[in-house]
Amino acid sequence: MPLLAEPASALTDLGLGVVALGMAAAIPSGPPPRAHWRRLFLWTGIAAVAGFVHHGVLTRYPSVDGASWAVVTLMVVVAISYLLAATVAEVLGPGRAKAFWGLRSGSFIAYGIVALLGHAGIAAMLSCEGVTMAAVLALWGLALQRGHPRGLPIVAALVASMIAASLRAMPADLVAPTGLDPTSLYHLAQIPALVALFVAAGLAGETALRTDPLALIRRA
Repeated sequence: MPLLAEPASALTDLGLGVVALGMAAAIPSGPPPRAHWRRLFLWTGIAAVAGFVHHGVLTRYPSVDGASWAVVTLMVVVAISYLLAATVAEVLGPGRAKAFWGLRSGSFIAYGIVALLGHAGIAAMLSCEGVTMAAVLALWGLALQRGHPRGLPIVAALVASMIAASLRAMPADLVAPTGLDPTSLYHLAQIPALVALFVAAGLAGETALRTDPLALIRRA
């Protein structure tokens, strides 16, 4: 028996998790929206590491396979919550986030019910989270109209992430030339999309100033 049940999916998920957790650790603590961005990367990393455990070990056991996958996808839903929170704080201001938590709670509860009924999965998650992602994109569209300095790069990063997510649903024979299965390719494609979001949100610049105090002098 191989050490990992699904080696490619497990290892690519672990790589995604390490990158996301590394970026979360690099973001200085602070008030929203920075705090929301940090939690987005933190929960994305936690979900990916949990995915490593799922693909590597738990998927071997039918008695826990479904439950472990439901937990992983619920963690992804939590990460999306912080994407919405960060978006609201960036576009409308930190004090406006409460207006959107009703919508967020509704889709979260809906997916929780679906997961508890044993129907957790990518399709179910996309169905429940579609409204939330539409709200995120609509808000960044508003930001573009207002000339938000990070609007265009963040929209580009979100589109890259959605393209990466679409790879998960592609037939295996279409991605076979890459030598990977759709899930593994999706994990790898999410890494540059996450890095692009990290940079687009201005977090890389904050990190440079925190880790290299002389960077502020050089910018002057």
